[in-house]
Amino acid sequence: MNQIKNTLFVLACLLILAVGIYLAIILGAESIGPTELWNSLWQPENSLNQLLIRDVRTPRVVSALFTGGILGACGALIQGVTRNPIAEPSLLGVSQGATLVIALFYAANITISTQSSMLASLIGTAFSAALVLMFLFNTKKNNSTSKLLLAGISMSTFFISLTTTIGILSNKSQFIAFWISGSFRNATWSDVQLVVSVGTVGLLFSMLLSNKITILGLGDEAAAGLGVNPGKTRLMAFLILIPMCAAAVAVGKNIGFVGVIIPQINRRLVGENYAKNISLSFLLGAILVLYSDMAARLVYTPYEMPVGIFTSLIGVPFFIAAARKEVA
Repeated sequence: MNQIKNTLFVLACLLILAVGIYLAIILGAESIGPTELWNSLWQPENSLNQLLIRDVRTPRVVSALFTGGILGACGALIQGVTRNPIAEPSLLGVSQGATLVIALFYAANITISTQSSMLASLIGTAFSAALVLMFLFNTKKNNSTSKLLLAGISMSTFFISLTTTIGILSNKSQFIAFWISGSFRNATWSDVQLVVSVGTVGLLFSMLLSNKITILGLGDEAAAGLGVNPGKTRLMAFLILIPMCAAAVAVGKNIGFVGVIIPQINRRLVGENYAKNISLSFLLGAILVLYSDMAARLVYTPYEMPVGIFTSLIGVPFFIAAARKEVA
């Protein structure tokens, strides 16, 4: 019966995703009819609306889908290896580390392109992820929810404070604020290539590691007895997380709470089975960010709001509820 319910749930999610893709393409400051959308696929022309579909809205939709999928999968991964149900890249400072290095690139007047933003994000993500790993490997006691979360939030706040200071001193506050708040406004096909390739490869490697992460949930001693090396598994997970988080920040900027919301939902559906949890997190993360980006475009048309506002509005109650459960 549970298998039937899960299958129906996945089918419903796919339907919601398909509807969201359709609405995201046709709705906006300039509404597009179904006929023009159909013609852009099968009878392409260089009309203004068709160029809007092909070069603006479609790359934005695909970027939002894969960025959300990456953030959801990364949330499941990081919760699995830390055994912390409220851990996620933005709460542990990983995303903020990438944003900090991008701010340094702006301050140094380095041209921000898909390639340079990915390089900056990769450097920042690797640095902040290394700090999290050092904390995890320090002592077994530090794996507690409260200590890991406190360290992560402190690091996040510190990185964002540095980022803001750099923006003020370099007179680039407007550009840097754009990264801190999260947006797909300038998404291009280059961004699509980056996030699709990194997201697909990262998801594949995550699935290959998922069984070991499931076993790790039994505890380090039990996992070692079953032939799983806890330290090596955590290191491999973070090596997968680093490029995935870097690509998500490079394309979608700093979007928080997706990795908290999605695994919490999945855990009630599939339990601690990370083979199912990671893949389902990718799907639900894609849906959440797609609809959040749509809301960011439509709520205050023709102006845009930050995507992170909408993920935070949903994510904060999930975070508080999960934190209270852990403390209790």
